[in-house]
Amino acid sequence: MELPKILRERVEAMLEGQPLDALKRASARLSSRYRQELRDGSFHISDQLAAHAYLAARLPATYAAIRAAMEMIAEVRPDFEPRQFIDVGAGPGSALWAATDCWPSLDQATMVEASAAIRQTGQSLSEGLDFPSNWVDGNLLKELPSLLPADLVTLAYVLDEIEPHQIAPSIGKLWALTGDTLVIIEPGTPAGWDRILAARDVLLSKGAHIVAPCTHALDCPIAAPDWCHFSRRVSRSKIHRLVKDAEVPWEDEKYIFIAASRFPVALPDARVIAPPQGSGSVIRLKLCQDDGRAAEQTLSKRDGAAFKWARRADWGDAREKDSG
Repeated sequence: MELPKILRERVEAMLEGQPLDALKRASARLSSRYRQELRDGSFHISDQLAAHAYLAARLPATYAAIRAAMEMIAEVRPDFEPRQFIDVGAGPGSALWAATDCWPSLDQATMVEASAAIRQTGQSLSEGLDFPSNWVDGNLLKELPSLLPADLVTLAYVLDEIEPHQIAPSIGKLWALTGDTLVIIEPGTPAGWDRILAARDVLLSKGAHIVAPCTHALDCPIAAPDWCHFSRRVSRSKIHRLVKDAEVPWEDEKYIFIAASRFPVALPDARVIAPPQGSGSVIRLKLCQDDGRAAEQTLSKRDGAAFKWARRADWGDAREKDSG
């Protein structure tokens, strides 16, 4: 997956002439914080250099993960056509660009971001979109601006920056802003999965209806040390490779998310929750099923339509009830 052409061009123009050594150092600091999931109370995007480093090192991956999560939602709800959008902890607008790409129906967007540096960067990038977006100062843990509920609300890569006891009240604030669907995306780590499970519990307690990736609203059947997550391959631009001293032209971004709606949704029969194994005449799948179980299935040619589907299935794909 690549950034949309307009966004890619605007990022490249913004980074043109930036000192590479400084970008590398700032990128290394961001990557270290991301891997360690630090919660030291400081903004990790505190100046323009850090904002530019985020564009070079992290924007392609976060965009790809958010866009992939939204695609799963769109597959389950093909009739969902949101118009109003709110993104809390907006960063440079990764979710805005992903949502616009997934749902062309959007025509109103409010981007809430506490860091002035990254907010300014995101606002500048968003001028490449077909409709204006409103960028406002706000902090999920302190006070959000007064906003009307929106059809679509997102929180991407933010829960990893707050303490566990802050998750429930934060989700409550977001749900109050949600007119239809709330999407929360986290890194695809065991800790990220734990945070998504906590958010899922809060949403279910408020009467929310699961949309994706789960195929049921029962207790999650996956037990540690295993964890649920997905992966999206990201194409690296030239500047992306340079700031990371990377030779491989791609990287894999692992992510996990939960999407919930105020309205009931017809969920698929099962979802593939690990990379399929095998080839040719035998395929092995790990599935999250609509009966609340995680099951491993081995399929062969004798399984007919189910085998044909399994041969095409990829990690994260949903199996509809008529697929065998």
